[in-house]
Amino acid sequence: MQSTTSPAVATANSTSKYTKTPITVAYGDGIGPEIMRATLDIILAAGAQLEIEEIEIGEKVYLRGISAGIEDSSWDSLRRTKVFLKAPITTPQGSGYKSLNVTTRKTLGLYSNIRPCVSYHPFVETKHPVMDVVIIRENEEDLYAGIEHRQTDEVFQCLKIISRPGCEKIVRYAFEYAKNNNRKKLTCFTKDNIMKMTDGLFHQVFDEIGAEYPEIEKEHWIVDIGAAKMADTPQAFDMIVMPNLYGDILSDVAAQITGSVGLAGSANVGDHGAMFEAIHGSAPRRAGQNLANPSGLLLGAVMMLNHIGQNEIATKVHNAWLRTLEDGVHTYDIFKEKTSKQKVGTQEFAQAVIARLGQSPTLLKAVDYPADAKKIEVKVTRRTPQVKETIGVDVFLNWVNGSANDLGKQIEKASTKNLKFVVMSNRGVKVYPNGAPETFCTDHWRCRFEHPEGKAISHDDIIEVLQNVRKLGLDFIKTENLCTFDGKKGYTLAQGQ
Repeated sequence: MQSTTSPAVATANSTSKYTKTPITVAYGDGIGPEIMRATLDIILAAGAQLEIEEIEIGEKVYLRGISAGIEDSSWDSLRRTKVFLKAPITTPQGSGYKSLNVTTRKTLGLYSNIRPCVSYHPFVETKHPVMDVVIIRENEEDLYAGIEHRQTDEVFQCLKIISRPGCEKIVRYAFEYAKNNNRKKLTCFTKDNIMKMTDGLFHQVFDEIGAEYPEIEKEHWIVDIGAAKMADTPQAFDMIVMPNLYGDILSDVAAQITGSVGLAGSANVGDHGAMFEAIHGSAPRRAGQNLANPSGLLLGAVMMLNHIGQNEIATKVHNAWLRTLEDGVHTYDIFKEKTSKQKVGTQEFAQAVIARLGQSPTLLKAVDYPADAKKIEVKVTRRTPQVKETIGVDVFLNWVNGSANDLGKQIEKASTKNLKFVVMSNRGVKVYPNGAPETFCTDHWRCRFEHPEGKAISHDDIIEVLQNVRKLGLDFIKTENLCTFDGKKGYTLAQGQ
């Protein structure tokens, strides 16, 4: 780990109004080192006051047998600086390698992902010339909790985890971001017509917190039609907040339809740190050729400069970059004969931006990041827990020895005084009693037992059912307790029940 600052820049910045801010830098893999050098050259030339600590992450670390892709010692730097400027990495093919991005976000509690997606028409070709959308994505939970199991020969499971504190943090962050950045409308995308409890909670929290921001227009879309609308008419949206998976997919879609996913930067922000990066990958085929466009990482660095309070430097860099685009100085990925004037490599592009520091665009919209911008701080107050009662249990079986009716007749015998068999489903669809003969079934069955009067049961009652299941020679692989909270059911019915 070492501190890196250009002597010439250090001299030029000796009278800067900003104090030096420690940051951690990782050069990454593939094109990472090239675009990181270009990015640092630009922001240091602009006067950024930084104390840089370098760490190694990615492919070389993975191949040393460290499945997370980051050494334990590197976490010390990240915890010390709390600011991470990260180039793309390469994850080796094969199982056993965990996503470093997901690991970093979750380990450091970087719950909010911010991706501005802006069109730069006519200098970057796009079908959507007036697009300017910011996507706020929840970063820690949803299916990205990564809790997966193979439960039977045919069925694999991934748990979708949505928490009220997680929803409250990301939704409030989105509203605060909208307020701080003069955004007029915030849209929520979920699939709560199907996932009524998990996505339903996200939508509910959006409505609850949104009521505290009457000055901001609010709307909700089901994610499938919302995604179609965004791809077709992105100018209909200003900001969009989403759970993790939808946000990951649609932020890439949004960036691409602006003209190039390679131009988008990304911030990952939490209470104890922040990570800034390009949203594209390491592109190993382009490595070492002085071809790569550093713009995505550079715009991530602009977001970093705003985060650490060096807003005037962020404004200078961003406007110089816009002017460079406007002057037709383009890398190969966005170069077009009709609109571009000069095709340049990575380092030449960086020098072009440096030459325009202090200039602003004349056709594209210039930026002006206010020096007094407030850092967003989100506080979640844990509410008084609701009264929870267990009134039943779902028992999941691995079974292949006959029809749904055959299994249903057996599992009915597992009923006890306090837990009566109610329904059996396969992949969520009711198959017994009175199931449809057309329903295709796998080897994975959910058998629901409930107290006949909806009263509370004990763990001993559940154990008694499981003992009966074992006596029937059936293979149970999982249980889920069925609970009420303040008297309201905390579980859904089977489809068709």
